[in-house]
Amino acid sequence: MTETDASPRTDEGLAFAFAHCETLVREGDPDRYIATLFAPAAFRPHLFALAAFGLTIARVRDAASNPMAGEIRLQWWRDALQGEARGDVRANPVAAALDDAIVKRKLGRQPFVDLIDARVFDLYEDPMPRVNDLEGYCGETASALIRLASLVLCDGAEPGGAAAAGHAGVAYGVTGLLRALPWHARAGQVYLPADVLRTHGVTRDDIVTGRGGPGLVGAAADMRALARRHLAAYASARATIAPAARPAFLPVALVGPYLDAMERPGYDPLNTRIEIPRWRRLWRLWRAARSPLGA
Repeated sequence: MTETDASPRTDEGLAFAFAHCETLVREGDPDRYIATLFAPAAFRPHLFALAAFGLTIARVRDAASNPMAGEIRLQWWRDALQGEARGDVRANPVAAALDDAIVKRKLGRQPFVDLIDARVFDLYEDPMPRVNDLEGYCGETASALIRLASLVLCDGAEPGGAAAAGHAGVAYGVTGLLRALPWHARAGQVYLPADVLRTHGVTRDDIVTGRGGPGLVGAAADMRALARRHLAAYASARATIAPAARPAFLPVALVGPYLDAMERPGYDPLNTRIEIPRWRRLWRLWRAARSPLGA
């Protein structure tokens, strides 16, 4: 996807690509979809393009029959970003919308490649080695999307808040992984760091077989504490974010309520579905959008 390649496209085709991305995000990532509606309308198509790309890459494991097939899909996206893919990349509506966002908002391509590289982990069934590895994974996925959305919203100006985006993404990413733990466990995936599992005497089999136990409850508590530390660090750095970039951080407003829900009596990391009523999510995001410092 190069700037030269991006120019000869129809308005109708691009409109379809943006509409496709918006639908994909609305159905697959409703929290980010609602948060994006609080951004200025002129920026939403490119924000939905970023979110749709992130969602598409996150779903590669589900779409592929085996890790090698997943590697091939990820390589296609690398090639598309670097202008090396065969065929018309713009026939893929997410790629077409993302290309438009990259060119018009002057985004670097390397963060997208780094996100793809981080998602290779998803294709296999090894536990995350250490807490630092988990933080890096969230940094290259969730944090990167927040930073890129900030750049879109500032339209070429410096958005500030690089450290804030880093901490916000880790808090958001870890919380999302805890919410998805029941589904990941059934799929044989373990994102809880191996060093934390060892501390609590938990094995991979305890998780993927659904055995669970008090050790897993303790490991999940450690992960919530990690998310809260990054949430606090983000709050301390929030003043460094340019006002125009603040809508990029709105989804982080839901981290605290999700963590609170995990700390209610009877929470079982492998069986409790953590949800918040839609009206409460809307209210929380609305309140964060009206706050002088954002989420």
